[in-house]
Amino acid sequence: MNQAINKLSQIIDDVRLLKGQDTDWTCKASPAKWSKKEVIGHLIDSAQINLQRFVRCTYEENFRLTYEQVEWVAAAHYQDADINELIELWALLNLQIIRVLNNYPPDRLNARCDNSKREPNLQTVEWLAADYVDHMLHHLKDIL
Repeated sequence: MNQAINKLSQIIDDVRLLKGQDTDWTCKASPAKWSKKEVIGHLIDSAQINLQRFVRCTYEENFRLTYEQVEWVAAAHYQDADINELIELWALLNLQIIRVLNNYPPDRLNARCDNSKREPNLQTVEWLAADYVDHMLHHLKDIL
């Protein structure tokens, strides 16, 4: 868990450095692809869902919590938002995730929740934390 927390902390610092940089945040490689701004928006959605997973796993087990990523990005209109506000919202959500994970009840680290859309796929909190950071890095590789 400490490795995920440390990585997440460093990623927050790296992404916050992007505020105010001269980057084309709105360009899309194709109509079906997300812009860099929409990728940050997707990561905001992911942070919200995962924060709920981490919190709920402190007292609940075997629940299912998923989201429709394409629909959420479209509904939130991230393309029309100020990128500095999006980066700060993303950073604040992730700081809260760090706060929750830093204070996680040791006896709940193996609590599981279902993060699948179809077939049950129960994963532990520790697995979810590591996967969350890996997912984030996957999306940020073209931005950082």
